[in-house]
Amino acid sequence: MRVALVHYWLLGMRGGEKVLEALCRMYPDADIFTLFYDPARVSRTIRSHRVRASWLNPARGLHRSLLPLCPMALESFDLRDYDLIVSSESGPAKGVITRSDSCHICYCHTPMRYLWDLYPAYRSQAWTRSALKRLAMVPLTSYLRLWDYASAARVDEFLANSENVRRRIAHVWRRDAQVVYPPVDVDRFHWEPPADYFLIVSEMVAYKQLAYAVRSFSATGRRLRIVGDGPEYGALRALAAPNVEFCGRVPDEQLCALYARSRALIVPGEEDFGIATVEALAAGKPVIALGRGGTVEIVPPDAPCGVLYDEPAEDALEGALGEFDATEHRVNPHELRSWAARFSESVFRREMEAMIAAALESKRRFHHFPRPARSRSAAAGRISLP
Repeated sequence: MRVALVHYWLLGMRGGEKVLEALCRMYPDADIFTLFYDPARVSRTIRSHRVRASWLNPARGLHRSLLPLCPMALESFDLRDYDLIVSSESGPAKGVITRSDSCHICYCHTPMRYLWDLYPAYRSQAWTRSALKRLAMVPLTSYLRLWDYASAARVDEFLANSENVRRRIAHVWRRDAQVVYPPVDVDRFHWEPPADYFLIVSEMVAYKQLAYAVRSFSATGRRLRIVGDGPEYGALRALAAPNVEFCGRVPDEQLCALYARSRALIVPGEEDFGIATVEALAAGKPVIALGRGGTVEIVPPDAPCGVLYDEPAEDALEGALGEFDATEHRVNPHELRSWAARFSESVFRREMEAMIAAALESKRRFHHFPRPARSRSAAAGRISLP
């Protein structure tokens, strides 16, 4: 069985790329297809596979601006030789064209946010920044939504990374999905006695809602370290007081050390799932998080994993920090690490293998289902009524 893995773009190592790494270990001989590829910015595991980038790749520095061309680039991939296609979707990836008898499984991190649930916010930003974007955004996103909905019909089976995303898939594409939580290498994290700082690990984009957390910590003087980078970096630096430290992108070893010595992880935005949340728990550290999205599946209100708050606002975060101060002495690192083990790569692999085997069997039965024999009268063009 020849396997193809399709990932939207390979320009860094975030949660989606960690899932792709696990799929690479499941299928060591699989080929990878992607819209944009920079080998220097991905792991050795991914580089060890044959990676085929689209004809858009020479312009990968403009990858966000080239979204209207991505459907054509995806459809140009030749996947005729592959029996199993696993696409990894949060940007466009599921829209590849496959053989009718091959099995296409889409592991969905989220339907494209900028086309669906966050479209009003992105449109408002474009409206304030550029007249050209104002003119172009509405017709282009309308076209992309039509393509995105239509391309969902090309997928045989959807898998969602959380119940939160499963609901979005049902709402946007009218497709059912089964949930397989993404893999986290929980064994590489460790606990150390906490130093006097809190931690955020996040891409710096608007929907992560880091701004109010930076304002809150700047006002109170509590120490905060932020790991990550992105288009909001400059704006967040402008909001920050000296007690807020920006670490940028850090190697895995340094990230583990930052988790290990932190007091708690801060999650100020609504996450699709929240791999950083699991990583913090694997390091024996509690989580102070906005109680929405995939985070509530990792840190349910009745579990001793941290503090959830209701609104993405400074006063709500400060109230949660006050509650954490009063209960920090009850944190049990062993309980947190045991809780995180539910999201290990071994669990992910076992569930993915079961789901893929079921989808392949269903596809096989569909294509080998015997056709009803034609009667002589039907063959002659006559109709017999009962």
